[in-house]
Amino acid sequence: MLAVVCPGQGSQTPSMLTPWLQVPGVEQTLGEFSDVAKIDLVAHGTTSDADTIRDTAVAQPLIVASSLLAYRAIFDQDSAGFTVSVTAGHSVGEFAAAAVAGVLEDSSAVALVSHRARFMAQAAAAEATGMAAVVGGDPTEVLAAIETAGLTPANVNSAAQVVAAGSLSGLEAFAATPPAKARVLPLKVAGAFHTSYMASAHDQFNAVATTWESSDPSVRLLSNRDGQAFTGGSHGFGTGSEVLAALTSQIVSPVRWDLCQETLASLGVTGIIELAPGGVLTGIAKRSLPGVELLAIKSVDDLDTARAFVAQHAH
Repeated sequence: MLAVVCPGQGSQTPSMLTPWLQVPGVEQTLGEFSDVAKIDLVAHGTTSDADTIRDTAVAQPLIVASSLLAYRAIFDQDSAGFTVSVTAGHSVGEFAAAAVAGVLEDSSAVALVSHRARFMAQAAAAEATGMAAVVGGDPTEVLAAIETAGLTPANVNSAAQVVAAGSLSGLEAFAATPPAKARVLPLKVAGAFHTSYMASAHDQFNAVATTWESSDPSVRLLSNRDGQAFTGGSHGFGTGSEVLAALTSQIVSPVRWDLCQETLASLGVTGIIELAPGGVLTGIAKRSLPGVELLAIKSVDDLDTARAFVAQHAH
């Protein structure tokens, strides 16, 4: 059983799309994505420096575009009719996963996430906030310490990795007295994503998403909210409107990637492909999902391996 997972913000690197322009049709597609995103994704994916692509308004559409370029390169060429059994995305990666599941057309997903990116960038600029990874420690003690510090566990990635978010002063105090046997590592992000600090972005995005065109998922799609698959709808995998509502609510709610991984395990997934710019989610899965074969798409050099991987694990 094959799962396709889509990475979140922070996975981008300078020049990551340069080799992808060798793939037939990619330059045209990326140009179309740039038009709907209203930013030059070709330039940002090839020549922009690390600081430029760290900007939330740039990073989010760039990552979603990269994931979808990789997905189409794998499945639209020599896929032999193989299909994905389940898909999920981490935070902004949920937009790419929604496209994999058939909820959004690729260009529509890039256009929609560009609204999210702009709104979240504006919310982050309104107040000095941030995020920090908490690695190690007893999971219960770590969550309790985050709460005691007045912070929010914005991402629960696994038992060994939680991301705390909140005010910069709160994060500094938390880092000064970390939980036992835990390390606190500041993250280079613009604000406290997936917390109440993003309330204005949530409200602005909701006004856009409620009227956005969507289709019911045709592939099992997991939600960051609780790790569960959407159900019902015309295909049994939920409705497009439900998915859009979840994409809206996740702006201010924690990412429960740990629960998504538990669901992947319970479904009997045998192989996981992480779309470009891959590496982070398969790194987490290596520790959390022993026995599941993993493949991260990091460059076009991985495409032939990916197609063989699909043939081994997909229906």
